[in-house]
Amino acid sequence: MFAMLLWAADAPPLDWGVRIPLSLMFFLEFAIWGAWYVVLGQYLTTLGFSGKQIGSIYSTLALGSIVAPPIFGALADQYVEAQYLVGGLHLVGAAFLLMMASIRTPGWFFLAALGYALVYAPTLPLTNAIVFAKVPDATRDFPTIRVLGTIGWIAANLFLKVLLKPGEPVNNRPLLLAVVLSVVLGLYSFALPSVPPGLQGTALKEKLTTLMNDFSWPALGAFLAKLFPFTEALNLFRDFPFAVFFSISLLVSIAMSFYFSFTSIYLEQGVKIRPDYVGPITTLGQAIEIIFMFTLGYFISTFGMKAILVAGMSAWALRYLCFALSRPFVLVLLGLALHGVCFDFFFGAGFIHVETTAPEVIRSSAQALYSTLVYGIGMYTGTVLSGWVNQGFTREFVDPVTQERTRITDWRSFWLVPFVGVVACLVPFVIFFR
Repeated sequence: MFAMLLWAADAPPLDWGVRIPLSLMFFLEFAIWGAWYVVLGQYLTTLGFSGKQIGSIYSTLALGSIVAPPIFGALADQYVEAQYLVGGLHLVGAAFLLMMASIRTPGWFFLAALGYALVYAPTLPLTNAIVFAKVPDATRDFPTIRVLGTIGWIAANLFLKVLLKPGEPVNNRPLLLAVVLSVVLGLYSFALPSVPPGLQGTALKEKLTTLMNDFSWPALGAFLAKLFPFTEALNLFRDFPFAVFFSISLLVSIAMSFYFSFTSIYLEQGVKIRPDYVGPITTLGQAIEIIFMFTLGYFISTFGMKAILVAGMSAWALRYLCFALSRPFVLVLLGLALHGVCFDFFFGAGFIHVETTAPEVIRSSAQALYSTLVYGIGMYTGTVLSGWVNQGFTREFVDPVTQERTRITDWRSFWLVPFVGVVACLVPFVIFFR
């Protein structure tokens, strides 16, 4: 039914000469991310990094999501064609990934990962902007293009089975795969359909000149609001339903970070899955996500936005409960398979909620604010917190004969922390969100 509604729009069909290049762009964009992100924790554990250090390194992507997208978004609006920005950022990103593949110390690895986050994070909204600028019907065409990103993530993780030999610890080959993919997308981006800046390059210069000649704090605030669009949407916090929605989304994204930071280590150490199987087995969640990505609109129209958001939050709680129990093994598989409901029914639906309920004049600003709260502030806080929690539930044991040191994590207690956190968010959300 949803597929029929999706294609029954009045807009002309999307030309295949546009669909194919944009789909390949999304495939590579998320294949790069999927190649290294899931198994990075295992690799850092192999290098001897602590749980706190791993959490800090995972937090760099969130830091990049706070700082970089507004800046590069403004550049795309004012000065540079979006596809050229994407190409240049991915080529610089390939250099940072190569550094990450070579570094063996926590401090330098953190700096290299932060550098990479600052150039990769803005490519996520920029690739969205390229698609939205080129499709005749965003509701109809965007999901069928964006789904190639999920497929790219799955393909990269499955290819890790080829790169990692059975039984050996995770090495730097996933990072090297991401280097190659970044170079490919970087060069390919220069051949993508042109998306020229929305304003002339002189517009920002004129505004800056005016500000300097006639400086005042209100004028500075207005200038920054133009440069960082999400500042215009802060007034939405004065609306009680929006304040509840934004606040709960921020808290759930903190709990979400536990999954992305430590699932691979949990599967290897807690569930005893072979390292070379961890990446491929996590793609079960992305495979299920494809189904829910296509049907999300149908579920929202049938059951209503609040019911879908509650279902998404409940799925996060159920996922963490499954991981905490971990036996029988089918519970672990269920926790992984819930990814489509977890992500699409809460965060995917959240972006739709903002798009359909925020005032039209600040809709883009509201989207930027929501993205910053979820992928920036929330994930940064969550990754750092998850590292501290993992460190707290990990004990080191020394073999009295061999003197070999072994670190053992109480995974049940670890996963119960985000479970309790999501349940604590779910109750006030059900009561107060309208």
